[in-house]
Amino acid sequence: MTTTRQLFLNHIAQTSDAPLMLEIERAQGVYLYAPNGQRYIDLISGVSVSNVGHCHPHVVQAIQQQAERYAHLMVYGELIQSPQVALGQRLVSLLPAALDSVYFVSSGSEAVEGAVKLAKRHTQRPNVVSCLRAYHGSTQGSLSLFGGDELSRAYRPLMPGVSHIEFNNPKHLDRITEQTACVVMEPVQGEAGVMPAEAAYLQAVRQRCNQTGTLLIFDEIQTGFGRTGRMFAFEHYGVTPDILVLAKALGGGMPLGAFIAPHSTMWSLTNNPVLGHITTFGGHPISCAAGLASIEIIQNEQLIDAVERKAQIFIDGLSVHPKVQSIRRCGLLMAVELGNFDTMLRFIRHGVERGGYMSDWFLFCDTAFRISPPLTITDDECRHAVELIINGLNSI
Repeated sequence: MTTTRQLFLNHIAQTSDAPLMLEIERAQGVYLYAPNGQRYIDLISGVSVSNVGHCHPHVVQAIQQQAERYAHLMVYGELIQSPQVALGQRLVSLLPAALDSVYFVSSGSEAVEGAVKLAKRHTQRPNVVSCLRAYHGSTQGSLSLFGGDELSRAYRPLMPGVSHIEFNNPKHLDRITEQTACVVMEPVQGEAGVMPAEAAYLQAVRQRCNQTGTLLIFDEIQTGFGRTGRMFAFEHYGVTPDILVLAKALGGGMPLGAFIAPHSTMWSLTNNPVLGHITTFGGHPISCAAGLASIEIIQNEQLIDAVERKAQIFIDGLSVHPKVQSIRRCGLLMAVELGNFDTMLRFIRHGVERGGYMSDWFLFCDTAFRISPPLTITDDECRHAVELIINGLNSI
């Protein structure tokens, strides 16, 4: 008899030769449940997707109600669809006044692609600057912005005109010139192992972009919607981007991305040529309904107000453990540094095999494990997670 495990390996395209191979039957709140009833506390949130937890009743209801009205109708931008309008209106209400036009897409990679296209079209410049150890997606264009060679060298030639600067190094900012259409960066580098920008550095980037007429694009795909203790990470710095890129938690668990810019900038995509960016499923009405419900949960349940308190429970419980070398964080996005890959991998495997937790490492930092639970996690669940993590550390 063929098992689900065998079917998974036979028919689902693999991204590595060592997947976690954990079958999940259902998910609720901060827990994932295997078919045998074993539960795992989710310390990944689908890589900062499930900010409001799994199967939140308000999100489920929004999905069900919209599915009963209509799903896909037409390619993006041709018809007025109330879920798109409602979510777009709510998003711009959360942002600085200049960021008032939303282009919905299907994923983070597509949002980055669209943002870079918009910057090139609007400025009519050829070059792009991104940061070392940055991750902006894995489509061909997004991969060109990659801040590391290991995952991109097999796909060359990549998009031309891209150069890289070192994050938090102001000496590299002279690489931003009058030929630079945009600078793409994360206010907090996620896959580098949670590296927040220094305030003075981010302000210097903003000033250099102003001097050269370059558009500043913030990739908040991992950090948006309360993850860092603010609705958006750039709010910590008082620096406003020219284009904001969102995805992951934006859809409340459904596939959704967006890039947001001033209306006058976004209008560049409507002419010379017309249809400057096209998407079929971007802004899918069910995804937009789920996204609006997710924002309502974050606001109505005041989840952002509790982020620092919950994060401190993890800090207090884990920082004294002898295997923990350091904890880097911004809100409930944490990298717990263990110092070497083998120790980290044993910890991850222990969680899946018998530890009752699910964690992960980072693309550009394989010596630390991730803590980014749903923001709905309770204080008691934080303490329980700490106990499971300590048990895992003691067992490896």
